[in-house]
Amino acid sequence: MRASAFVYPWDVNGDPEAPARIASLGVSQVTLAAAYHSTRALTPRHPRHRIVTAEYAAVLYPPGGSWAGRDLRPHPAGDWAPGDAFGEAASALASAGLEVHSWVVLAHNSRLGAENPDASVVNAYGDRYPWAPCIAQPRVRAYLTALAAEAAVRPGATGTELESLGWYGLAHLHAHDKTGGVGLGEAGQYLMSLCFCPTCGQGYGEQGLDAHELAAGVRAALEPVWRGAEDGGWECVERGLGAETAAATRAWRESAARTLQEEVITAVRAVAPEGFRVLLHADPVSYHCGANAGVDPAHILSLADGAVVPCTDGMHRLAPFARWARERTVLAANLTVVSGMGGNPTRLAADAARARGEGANELRLYHAGLASEADLAAVREGLAGL
Repeated sequence: MRASAFVYPWDVNGDPEAPARIASLGVSQVTLAAAYHSTRALTPRHPRHRIVTAEYAAVLYPPGGSWAGRDLRPHPAGDWAPGDAFGEAASALASAGLEVHSWVVLAHNSRLGAENPDASVVNAYGDRYPWAPCIAQPRVRAYLTALAAEAAVRPGATGTELESLGWYGLAHLHAHDKTGGVGLGEAGQYLMSLCFCPTCGQGYGEQGLDAHELAAGVRAALEPVWRGAEDGGWECVERGLGAETAAATRAWRESAARTLQEEVITAVRAVAPEGFRVLLHADPVSYHCGANAGVDPAHILSLADGAVVPCTDGMHRLAPFARWARERTVLAANLTVVSGMGGNPTRLAADAARARGEGANELRLYHAGLASEADLAAVREGLAGL
């Protein structure tokens, strides 16, 4: 069962032992960040540093000249990934016999929202989410499409894995986050993630909804959540908004996401060489938000070469994709193998067997750079048993 490990360029550059160490895990591929959001990352084996602070969302290579004159544009990384950090790392990893896929984070960018507040998702209370660009806005869509085409097809990459190609919402790994005081289930997350920027207001109008009335309805539907009521799934959204209104909001958002996914994948394929694989990080529940964008599995597998599906909390998300897989479809089970981040690498062989039983034919292991020595030893043992 083919396996790939996620890696940042700063895990590799400046550490001559890193490529061989990663290859020794038993993986045949790495998924290497080319465009990534702000983060603070541990580098437990690097000879020069232990903590890398990526201060803002950036491309990890020199951006091309086509961005001149655009109001939304990517920023090159600072000293955490200077120059062509992706290219340097990709070359070193290839020298160890590893295939490289680019890892491209799209609709998750706090700097873009800070510099262009009107490009962000706005909730029903008027609060902006600077980390979440509104994917319905034409200029955001143009930016994301151009970014994907440039960041995905980097020299040395034989494929790409596109993260957050869809709606991003309230849920976010923000610095010093203090949003966990009230438990938001699926319904609360959806309601708090609905966007009320002018573009989305127009979109709701096309669905027969008045945006101001809808925002008031969302606030009313959330009142029981703030009082501590139990929150469920889509049926709670329907109960709060009314089934017809809930369906109309979903129709607008799903249309925006589907057409963006079509535009981005088409743009990547237009510049990619033959055989270049295009995969999406995806969730089979189409109204879900976040890094693993909610999609219609049948639709997305008619466009892309496959999906990378989160499986650390179980294999239940694989079957909806497996139902639509074709002979050459990649269905990769994404497993966290960092114990300190909720993973259990000692279970890797058993998890891989369960994933295969649900239709997966590849694994993605998060994350070779962040894991401890004990975690990596467990990965080696688990992959050796496959």
